[in-house]
Amino acid sequence: MVLYYILVPLAWIVFHIGFRVECVGRENLKKIETKGCILAPNHISAIDPVFVVITRFWGRRMVTFAKKELFEINGFLSWFFRCAGAVCVRGTKEELGIIDETVDFCKEGGTLLIFPEGTREKEGTFLPPKSGLFLIAAQAAVDVIPVRIVYHTPDGKMKPFCKVTVCYGAPIPAGQFAMESRRDMKKLRENKQLLLQKWSELG
Repeated sequence: MVLYYILVPLAWIVFHIGFRVECVGRENLKKIETKGCILAPNHISAIDPVFVVITRFWGRRMVTFAKKELFEINGFLSWFFRCAGAVCVRGTKEELGIIDETVDFCKEGGTLLIFPEGTREKEGTFLPPKSGLFLIAAQAAVDVIPVRIVYHTPDGKMKPFCKVTVCYGAPIPAGQFAMESRRDMKKLRENKQLLLQKWSELG
């Protein structure tokens, strides 16, 4: 835990040298009305989580849901992601247990970082969000902050030394995610469309 508070300032310095990082809307993080919350960014690059961590900066360590492939990029990034709270939830037998623990973590005031698209965007357009985010938000009864990451390059993909903007939107209230059951497909579709709309508005 102590290592996290050492690594984040170091990552802030390194990534501000390698990129022109801009943060918009960070004040929205102070508008959360629930004890915990969920950050829900779009997903373009494998290092997207770093930009969210260094622009959020303050606060206790988050839990970050990550695919197995994220831990296979290289040894340093794998180590950094784990220190920053990343846990592998796809392709693991422990996935359901991790999700239950994360719901409790959010209820107790923790912050979850999850990329709802489930994988990186291929053609510069948003992918349909997966249901996991909305099910966790419903169980934990927490606000969700829509986050948009923009790489200012001709193809919209990450390039060294490019400008990167991380936009934090206003919280979506916890009540929006309440469902009568996990199979409430109408509510899930409504919330998926809402998140896509919020991302578009942050562009």
